[in-house]
Amino acid sequence: MDYQEALQYISSVNWKGCVPGLERITKLLEKLGNPQDSLKFVHIGGTNGKGSTAAFVSNILRQAGYKTGLFISPYIEVFNERMQINNRNISDEELAQITTEIRPFADEMEDAPTEFELNTAIAMVYFRKNHCDIAVLEVGMGGEFDATNVIRSPEAAVITAIGLDHTEYLGDTVEKIAATKAGIIKPGCDVVLYRQDENVTQVIREKCREMKASLYLSEPEQLTLLSADIDGQTFQSPFGNLFISLAAAYQKNNLAVALKTTEVLITRGYHITQEDIRQGLAAAKWPGRFEVLHRDPVFIVDGAHNPHGMTAAVKSLKEILHGKRAILIFGVLADKDYEGMLRLLLPLAKKIFCVSPDSQRALKADALAETIRKLFRTMAGREEACVEDDPGQIPEVRPFAGVGDAIDAAFAAASEKDVICALGSLYMIGDIKSYMARYQKEKDDETH
Repeated sequence: MDYQEALQYISSVNWKGCVPGLERITKLLEKLGNPQDSLKFVHIGGTNGKGSTAAFVSNILRQAGYKTGLFISPYIEVFNERMQINNRNISDEELAQITTEIRPFADEMEDAPTEFELNTAIAMVYFRKNHCDIAVLEVGMGGEFDATNVIRSPEAAVITAIGLDHTEYLGDTVEKIAATKAGIIKPGCDVVLYRQDENVTQVIREKCREMKASLYLSEPEQLTLLSADIDGQTFQSPFGNLFISLAAAYQKNNLAVALKTTEVLITRGYHITQEDIRQGLAAAKWPGRFEVLHRDPVFIVDGAHNPHGMTAAVKSLKEILHGKRAILIFGVLADKDYEGMLRLLLPLAKKIFCVSPDSQRALKADALAETIRKLFRTMAGREEACVEDDPGQIPEVRPFAGVGDAIDAAFAAASEKDVICALGSLYMIGDIKSYMARYQKEKDDETH
């Protein structure tokens, strides 16, 4: 099959309704010769911060000279982003070739593998074929029954910030969710944990005791912010001064997790110098995480898609707004706690333009706009829910048929000193980035 046929085949299976478990991915990988057993891994789970942490760690390893695989989800612009080696996406040809190789084994299974299980199998074969020294795996959802958990004990099991998300599958308390995430902890492995709520930490600590695994807590207090703007941040650290281009305030905590993971890898025999750490972090990019796409006015896109993530995004927005309010573009999936996110976000809204992310699970823009209007009305007696120049007026709320229409309206409404921010779902970031690339090209063509 060719590339397009491979994508169609991979997406042909809907994971909903499938029984959670590792039986399908285990059987499929056995048929493929268990490629994962010849590889080494850093396994990263958690609710928020997995992707940024994976980007930091994989870039440090790559800079240190290790051929480094990276498996992530979801992708932003092209499917191939899911599987990378040394920051290069899998090629169309290799994706098609490996999918063609896997398909007969998948098709003969009575209980067919899900889309994510197929993706995981493709990544394992890809990393083995290319003789990766180590691969950084981002958990898709949960941990214990996630397809990536088919691996043996990793070099490090990393657990980032834990909050409420996917509660219908993972549990309705952070403790239940932490227990599910802790499923990636294997006997005798080293575990790195984002420093967070003690209830969560205790769940992870108990799992480590059960598995006789060593637990290392991140140390954000060792990072002192020296400078920060929309281009990035510089921190003083035990490894010297470190620059990261990821500008959000919450990245300090993800950086602390990545540094602790690096320390663990060094104790396990990986040769990683201070200069490797410095250069690897400086080169790390992670699209759609408080990413600046335009200036004058500033246009930021952020992948916050649950209340925990929105709390962090709002904190970073406040730091650049300096008491002003932003023009917001918001889209969300219907199965998310969007009211919880909106209650955090609406006090910062000068205007809010609603869109529907590119997903069958998306909440329609009209329904979202009506929800926002109702929330504004219930908050109307509170000063922070009103626009700054007229405390009695509810900000403008408008639904749009597409992301491009909402972006055009935002630019039309903005002055050069305004801030536009698009957030609410990872599923709309690709469309936003593609539209903004075209928008910028048209502007550049006009000036020339």
